[in-house]
Amino acid sequence: MPHAPIDPVDLTAALVRCASVTPVEGGALVLLEKHLVSAGFHCIRVDRGGTANLFARWGRQGANKTFGFNGHTDVVPVGDVAAWTQDPFGAAIVDGWMYGRGTTDMKSGVAAFAAAAIDFVQDTPPDGAVILAITGDEEGEATDGTVALLDWMVSNGERMTHCLVGEPTCPNVMGEMIKIGRRGSMTAQITATGVQGHSAYPHRAKNPMSALVKFLARLEDEPLDQGTDHFDASTLAITTIDCGNPANNVIPARGTATVNIRFNDLHSGASLTRWLHGHADVIATDTGVALSLKVSISGESFLTPPGDFSALVARAVQAETGVAPVNSTSGGTSDARFVKDHCPVVEFGLVGKSMHQVDERVEVAQIHQLKAIYGRILRDYFA
Repeated sequence: MPHAPIDPVDLTAALVRCASVTPVEGGALVLLEKHLVSAGFHCIRVDRGGTANLFARWGRQGANKTFGFNGHTDVVPVGDVAAWTQDPFGAAIVDGWMYGRGTTDMKSGVAAFAAAAIDFVQDTPPDGAVILAITGDEEGEATDGTVALLDWMVSNGERMTHCLVGEPTCPNVMGEMIKIGRRGSMTAQITATGVQGHSAYPHRAKNPMSALVKFLARLEDEPLDQGTDHFDASTLAITTIDCGNPANNVIPARGTATVNIRFNDLHSGASLTRWLHGHADVIATDTGVALSLKVSISGESFLTPPGDFSALVARAVQAETGVAPVNSTSGGTSDARFVKDHCPVVEFGLVGKSMHQVDERVEVAQIHQLKAIYGRILRDYFA
């Protein structure tokens, strides 16, 4: 009996109706596992630290060619429900658009690659294996999501030879962009500790706020770089300055500030940490105010050099959309920053204009296109 194709729109709608706001699983992985098991996938829940994760493999473990998809079913909170024109977990379709939290980021992507993978292994069983690594912890701390899946895979002899992450990658037009890397991201919290005093007698105090302002000005006055062949220039943003001082006639004893740095492949988290400490030492010497730093690195920059894999993806995208995609490393971070240590990885997905917004929505036609693209990628990869 011929296999009945999986409708990615129906599957997207079913996933959207699962209220899987991080860290709640909401039934999304249970739903996917049911579909995958019925298609012959070997499925294992790889939950860790209260995070739900799903590993699914069709085909022989350790096959020479094992194509992987990675994505997430968790979503960000809906915010002000009253501001939505549709139920954020209703998956209503209005004028060709499906509304709901996660429609863009990224339940439609998960539905598209799951549907494509199921149809592919049912209709043209490949000489190799297909793996789906789906997490419920991409929008949260991301410590027990894709990282947990990859740790488990290493411990259990599972490996992908190439992986595609289905995050939204297109700024405005379906098919226009593939991500072949991402900038690194780090946050530094700076605490300046001086001496409290009366604002009328500043010479008797050591003002931590003055030291912070000088420190931040030094950071902004020195561009990190001018960009590289595949990356834009690195950026630094001051995100908060505070001392919690309610009095206008008191110089506070302590002040804090936070900066976020998005950096390219000219830098590492370690090299930028040293750069920050160097500037802090200069300001501390000049002002007598102690500056301490707490640095958190959420991901290093990485690049999957353009080659056969990215070209294969690009050909599939152009064949299904008529648009020739460009390779890019723009945007924020994604779980590809973890997958890149496991195997070559690229990202391709929908237009992401409405992700995380009120009335998040996806054009229904794009979901069908995305499944077709993923299906073509699988066929070409195993051809």
